[in-house]
Amino acid sequence: MQPINYMKLEFSSKSSNEGFARVVAAAFVSQVDPTIEEMADVKTAVSEAVTNAIIHGYENTSGLVRMECILYNDGVEITVEDEGQGIEDVNLARQPMYTSKPEMERSGMGFTVMESFMDRVEVISEVGKGTKVSMFKKFKSLAKE
Repeated sequence: MQPINYMKLEFSSKSSNEGFARVVAAAFVSQVDPTIEEMADVKTAVSEAVTNAIIHGYENTSGLVRMECILYNDGVEITVEDEGQGIEDVNLARQPMYTSKPEMERSGMGFTVMESFMDRVEVISEVGKGTKVSMFKKFKSLAKE
């Protein structure tokens, strides 16, 4: 499928940039006029992916988070990537309620939330090198066009 638009963004792994990434993703996908529900789904999934990169990827260090958005005629693909510590066991990390930071009162639902709001979520991670989360959302509002 041929992309109709593309955007790439790089920002510091500060928690204040989570909201920035949400707004940027929402502004980018707004050009295809998704429903309010579809827009909320994208914003929630981006928020979870970026928060994971900041909190888990970089822990108590700083680094860069990259977000890439590709618009298609029927949806959007969003990739959030860090060069942080990586995930030792991706399958375990994707289990509902699993958290590597119970002391932070994290719910362990980040990947579950992403999977419930997006149509496809793929996670590639290597310990010591970082994590890449790719998500795809089909816009049903565009399916009839």
